[in-house]
Amino acid sequence: MKNKCILYAIITVLLLSGCSTTKRIEALKPEPSNDDPVAFENATSFINLPVTIGIADIETQVNKLLNGLIYEDKDINDDNITMKVWKTAPIKFSEQKGRLQTVVPIKITAKVRYGASALGVSLYDTREVNMNGIITFNSKIGLTNWKMTTVTSIESLEWKENPSINIGGQQINVGFLINPAVKLFKSEIESELDKAISKTTDFKPQVLDALEKISQPFLANEQYQTWFKLTPIELYVTDAQLSKKQITMEMGLKCTMQTVVGQKPEGIFKREDVVLKPVSKMPDKINVVVAAVSTYASASEIITKNFKGQEFGSGSKKITVQKVDLWSKEGKMIIALDMTGSINGTIYLSGYPSYNAVTHEIYFDKLDYVLNTKSVLLKTANWLAEGTILRKIQENCRYSIKENLDEGKKNLMPYLDNYSPMQGIYVNGTLDSFEFDKITLTNKVIVAFIKSSGKMNLKIDGMK
Repeated sequence: MKNKCILYAIITVLLLSGCSTTKRIEALKPEPSNDDPVAFENATSFINLPVTIGIADIETQVNKLLNGLIYEDKDINDDNITMKVWKTAPIKFSEQKGRLQTVVPIKITAKVRYGASALGVSLYDTREVNMNGIITFNSKIGLTNWKMTTVTSIESLEWKENPSINIGGQQINVGFLINPAVKLFKSEIESELDKAISKTTDFKPQVLDALEKISQPFLANEQYQTWFKLTPIELYVTDAQLSKKQITMEMGLKCTMQTVVGQKPEGIFKREDVVLKPVSKMPDKINVVVAAVSTYASASEIITKNFKGQEFGSGSKKITVQKVDLWSKEGKMIIALDMTGSINGTIYLSGYPSYNAVTHEIYFDKLDYVLNTKSVLLKTANWLAEGTILRKIQENCRYSIKENLDEGKKNLMPYLDNYSPMQGIYVNGTLDSFEFDKITLTNKVIVAFIKSSGKMNLKIDGMK
């Protein structure tokens, strides 16, 4: 009986001592920030914007403008001839050694006056002459005020047959009358041709339409409400070049590229503010920022797995972490650790998120106990407040965002692979390796901004 009493006493002491080593702590929970800041990053870039106009497109548009009767001279008194000139077939354009060659098939109906006057008596008669020929023009191209300009001159005039009239049964050559008249109308046709080309190659509306379209923010990731926005600043242009059946004007767009997380940003584009600046060399480097977005819930789940099967402490004083929760407060990350063992309850850590470019992991720098939590630990479990245990806990507070980065890149790439926001507009580009920029916290997500550089082309193709 005595031995049983001693045994009960020993068991009671052990139970009491066991209960006394397990303590419950009540640390004050830091509440999440209520504000919802928009995470964004600006990057100034230069986009190569070649405007390509096919010679065939110019040909089509010029033929619409110059049709039927293209010249008429009604005054017979100045040179004894009146003349009407018609275009009889479509105008043809081609490239000849960097210049624009234009071939115009024509029909001329002329009234030729012949005879003489003496002593106040006029002895004149008129004959109608119908001729067919081909005029070939040669144009030097340039660029002025959003339009392609040409300086055109006649290269040759070929008649299908010599101009002549029948007088008294004889064919009389009247080329001496017709050819000077041609010299008069050639300057008019040259001028009309230059005007038509200038009018059909006014690329300003197309360029501004394209810039307005690409300036509209687009949703890069619907789940995390990640937006991409491009804002034009300046537009540059080099001289027009003619080769390989097309005219190319190299343009460059200086702009900012912005990644926005949260509400859709406002797209502001003022057509009247865009000025075309001539340059000799075009910058073409772009800087782009990709947003790798992860939720607090997903990060918490990964970090919780990091703590699985691990104990922290020494001897009889040990704890295990059962669950991890994350949120942001005043620019810092709050890490809540639910633990069991020698101490039951929740402790709170705070620190600044950082990025490891080698492992593609988010970790937390300057991690420490929240002030209230530290005060509680110093009173109830100062062994847990030791720096050694904190460092071991910190080693587990990390998670990989490689998948998030890959997703961010994947969301951007379709807009660099022959992307066409509107007919005749094509976007292509390449990006170099990505580098970490910074991390921004919102009350909903963690955003890691990754920078890259490369080249981008926005091609304007065709005259519509």
